[in-house]
Amino acid sequence: MSLFQALPDQQKGKGARPLADRMRPRTLDEFVGQEHILAPGKPLRMQIERDDPGSIIFWGPPGVGKTTLAQIIANITQAEFIEFSAVLSGIKEIKQVMADGKRPASTVRGPSSLSTKSIASTRHSRTHSFLTWNAETSG
Repeated sequence: MSLFQALPDQQKGKGARPLADRMRPRTLDEFVGQEHILAPGKPLRMQIERDDPGSIIFWGPPGVGKTTLAQIIANITQAEFIEFSAVLSGIKEIKQVMADGKRPASTVRGPSSLSTKSIASTRHSRTHSFLTWNAETSG
């Protein structure tokens, strides 16, 4: 066995996931931080428990739990979680993700929850694609 070969039990299944992913909180009770909005009886937690999270924007530096919280909310509300990088994708991919998000809930697990990474770091034309789609679907 070489130093870079995967162990047999880690080639497939849970063992193949990175440690950080395996240690990620799975419930709001396991999530650390933001108690002022996520503790029992607090505004965001009540919205999530009512299955009415609405549109939410999480902003902050890398590694603070934005994607983790979005995954937890998607699991609780039984939404299809779509993780997407605005920096690594072009306008065509952005429009496809947006079109997929407009599918009727009966064709997917439930409503869609889109987690867009690094939208603030993307080019104006890509950001405009999100805003145009939002305006078309909101009105």
